[in-house]
Amino acid sequence: MRRSLRGARRRRPAGDNSGRTVWLFDLDNTLHDASHAIFPAINQLMTAYVARVLGCDEATASEVRVKYWQRYGATLLGMIRHHDVDPADFLRAAHDFPELAEMVRVRSGLVGHLRRLPGRKILVTNAPEQYARAVMKVAGIQQCFERVVAIEDMWVHGHLRPKPDRRMLRRLLVQQRVAPHRAVLVEDTLSHLKRYAGTGIRTAWVTGYLRTLAPSRPHDVPMPAGSAVAGASGDAVLRSTLDAQDRQHTGHAAQEHSVTLVAAETQDPPALATGTTAPQALPASAPRVRARIVNRPGYVDVKVQSMHQLQRRMRRIGS
Repeated sequence: MRRSLRGARRRRPAGDNSGRTVWLFDLDNTLHDASHAIFPAINQLMTAYVARVLGCDEATASEVRVKYWQRYGATLLGMIRHHDVDPADFLRAAHDFPELAEMVRVRSGLVGHLRRLPGRKILVTNAPEQYARAVMKVAGIQQCFERVVAIEDMWVHGHLRPKPDRRMLRRLLVQQRVAPHRAVLVEDTLSHLKRYAGTGIRTAWVTGYLRTLAPSRPHDVPMPAGSAVAGASGDAVLRSTLDAQDRQHTGHAAQEHSVTLVAAETQDPPALATGTTAPQALPASAPRVRARIVNRPGYVDVKVQSMHQLQRRMRRIGS
């Protein structure tokens, strides 16, 4: 599991690699729609793993996950610290998808957009390498990147430092001999982009795959009493609730919670059910609606929905 950033394999990528820009691409919910099927599955697999290690039921395991997420930013980091879990085993178990080819969703033209985007391209993901390469293969984008930096490569001075850790990214840039102002971090997770503000790294926020509700995340949209209904009726209730929040001028921080996922969780932390003290996941049938995306924060250079838009707007970030 413990590999240095230097150990990540390198390849000669296809496409336009000209220019001085180095693109650091996230994977899940940036290059493909992970909210559709993959994030809910990861949530279930992580909870089941914690339950096996602790010898407890899934409700208790969910409570532990929430506690570790709140304290360390990731279930994995808490499991390493308190239960001496092998991170490679944890990540392998949480990303075991025999039906992965049916779970990956990408937009048409993704490969072409990546190839036409001028500059070097590196994938930087908090997911394990085997999973990342499998998703890239299904999406047909494996030849577009010169290198994959997965969570196994994010050990710095003996400690696991996944995104949004600044030390890990600084070390990567130093090893690649890339000045921060030449790098563009392309992410769906707003809190990651905020963390790198002030480092000189330019940022692109991808919002096209974000959801307001997913089967698992730390803060659920409050639901009116007696509104636990499914299908179109449930969707209407959720939209009404979101509209009410918008009218109340929900602040940046609150809105960010509703669209942002978390480092080292493959961005899908366990959910806290509204009005309860014990955490629990929403039912699989719970409707999901598009996120109400906040305006572009000052620490984000460009906000786009897709790689097509990124290609069109790259001049705004000096590329």
